[in-house]
Amino acid sequence: MKVTIIGSGYVGLVTGACLAELGNDVFCLDLDSKKIDILNSGGVPIYESGLKEMIERNRAAGRIQFSTDIAASVAHGEIQFIAVGTPPDEDGSADLQYVLAAARNIGKLMTSAKVIVDKSTVPVGTAEKVSKAIIEELKQRNLGADLCSVVSNPEFLKEGAAVEDFMRPDRIVIGTNNDSAGLRAKELMRKLYAPFNRHHERTYYMDVKSAELTKYAANAMLATRISFMNELANLADEVGADIEAVRQGIGSDSRIGYGFLYAGTGYGGSCFPKDVSALTKTGAQYGRDLKILQAVEAVNELQKTILITKLIKRFGEDLSTYTFAIWGLAFKPNTDDMREAPSRLIISELIRRGAKVIAHDPVAMQEAQRCFELDFKDNPILLKQIQLVNTPMDAVKQADALIIVTEWKAFRSPDFDALKQKMKQPIIFDGRNLYEPAVMKELGFEYRGIGRHN
Repeated sequence: MKVTIIGSGYVGLVTGACLAELGNDVFCLDLDSKKIDILNSGGVPIYESGLKEMIERNRAAGRIQFSTDIAASVAHGEIQFIAVGTPPDEDGSADLQYVLAAARNIGKLMTSAKVIVDKSTVPVGTAEKVSKAIIEELKQRNLGADLCSVVSNPEFLKEGAAVEDFMRPDRIVIGTNNDSAGLRAKELMRKLYAPFNRHHERTYYMDVKSAELTKYAANAMLATRISFMNELANLADEVGADIEAVRQGIGSDSRIGYGFLYAGTGYGGSCFPKDVSALTKTGAQYGRDLKILQAVEAVNELQKTILITKLIKRFGEDLSTYTFAIWGLAFKPNTDDMREAPSRLIISELIRRGAKVIAHDPVAMQEAQRCFELDFKDNPILLKQIQLVNTPMDAVKQADALIIVTEWKAFRSPDFDALKQKMKQPIIFDGRNLYEPAVMKELGFEYRGIGRHN
């Protein structure tokens, strides 16, 4: 099938590459010429395991192309995926300007029937706005509204495992209308996703608004579990309980399970913060005060500062004589995504209190440098207090403490003897609870985790 992907960012690239892998003829559009130049020169503008190799394989086979040509993109695909960004607006709602701009371009240029698929994460009611934008353009050209049908097909991709998630999905959600155009769209989507349903049906068909709400509900539920455990972890610190024991105790209940029950420094990335905020805003627009989600956001913002609170308790308010090592900068392992990463807030607080920071991340170093330049653009001299180094052990040389922010596998089993020898003081603040407190004590470390008898 001929498929167009509008937006060659995280969701668009993974969707386009995976559909090409299944034999489809995929046209990926982006208005950022620098991004398209990178893709056409054999690079990939984001880090995602397995994505670069998949794109190379399908480009060589002629199944995927990248361009800034809007007219060519509209002409190419019978199915047009809108996978552009929906950043948070100033009030926390999703900014739909890029989604609606893509819709208008389709309406201005389409000459045959198209199925338009909202792949971007969008609030309930967006499909109606997309449809209206396209139909208005069609009417100006004296074309019938029945030429298009808008489908909601939200993505459920975990950064760091997105290719695997797309190729082996837990579920595929498709929301369509029940008119003739909607039924035609449903059949085309069924055909497109048929390879995923050979062994058993993974697709859930529903109305458009239910599909739109499903995406937000899923992310909000996962974010809620994270904030719940973080709040309990902070209580565990106060009462002398071990949150890891608590996690095992409640996770063994089949009604609860173990997923997303790890205490830490809060969630980040491009999805959870934005989607919880947008869903809360949607509730307000309909007169519903979503108190649980408001609490989820509040707990998460506070949790990003938990390591700073622990550091101040140990070293005092003035950190100007201290050097701290940071392991992990990306918001989670196996990605270079620094959006809403707890490391940014932690490092900012350390720097503003006078500390020197030496940091390492296996993948996100280049993106981290770009983000720090943005974070300190009003006071660039503070950047001199941040040093990015090539190895974890380079980061800890003469450090007063090691702060673990991201749970990369490379950090799970370091040479603890070498680590202790390199550090000025053998102190670890573990924001991801990678190590056992009793073991660390035996090894001679002062160890402070999240909710682990601190």
